Amino acid sequence: MVKIGSVSLAKIKQQLQVRKPWDNVIIFALNILIAIPVFIIIHQNIIDPNWYFQIDRIFLFLLILVVIQLVLRLMRTIIIICLVLYLIALAYGTVFGNYGFQSVFEDYRYMVYSMKDSPNPQDLILSKLLPFPNKSKILRAIEYDSPKIRDFALMATLKDFKDVRGYPQYRTTIQCFAVFKEINSRWNYVSDPKGKDYIARATESLRYFSGDCDDHSILMASCVRAIGGTPRLIHTGGHIYPEILVGDRNDLETINYLIKKVLFVSESKGKQIHYHIDERGQIWLNLDYTATYPGGPFMSEEILGALTLN
Repeated sequence: MVKIGSVSLAKIKQQLQVRKPWDNVIIFALNILIAIPVFIIIHQNIIDPNWYFQIDRIFLFLLILVVIQLVLRLMRTIIIICLVLYLIALAYGTVFGNYGFQSVFEDYRYMVYSMKDSPNPQDLILSKLLPFPNKSKILRAIEYDSPKIRDFALMATLKDFKDVRGYPQYRTTIQCFAVFKEINSRWNYVSDPKGKDYIARATESLRYFSGDCDDHSILMASCVRAIGGTPRLIHTGGHIYPEILVGDRNDLETINYLIKKVLFVSESKGKQIHYHIDERGQIWLNLDYTATYPGGPFMSEEILGALTLN
């Protein structure tokens, strides 16, 4: 009985084996397929030491390749089963909306682009900041629930980026970027009356798209919040500008790719994405009237206060 069983087992193992050199080719191809998502997961969940040319990430990817290659070679006799199971898992994820073939491709594309073109982080905004100037007036002026503000924001989402597909998780952010593009393309800077800090309501600025930095910030924050975005205003002493919450560091890789390669290709060509990180690790992009794309250079760096609109 033992002999018969061992003979049967040997036949099964022989049937599962792939002849050389194709076994090595399949092992290496499977290694790449497994290494990409494994690397992405590890890459997104470990601290970035900011080495030059992302050398640490290159070493990490090579280490993952070597480890997986050794494991797969030990599993040479059942390599076909491993390959089939992996493809079935990706096919299942594709059909039922989880992690599938398209997700692997998109994550790899975002990761590679982010490694090649890293965004530029700015100072960490701490929770203990100075009181925001004219806070009560500004909050009253942010009329995000006004039908006029809502109508304008809806118009902007229909005018720009309406046909962008494949990014359902970032739909609201993309629509807020459309609002940014529409407002900044129209904005005309006009100073306040001499000797007076004039705070215009959002619906007032909507008539002529004119005013100073606080008027622009109020209008931008109103429109962004009117369609589900999370804006905030930053006070730097002599300047106020709006920012938008885009998520955490993992989301930043996709947002960076969207801005540079899909939404603001010409405006951001050869430039970096600038952002602030708050005390909870959340990423905020600049939407100032001086910026031609979300995450453009900051006009002023010294942050004295922040007013977040949840």
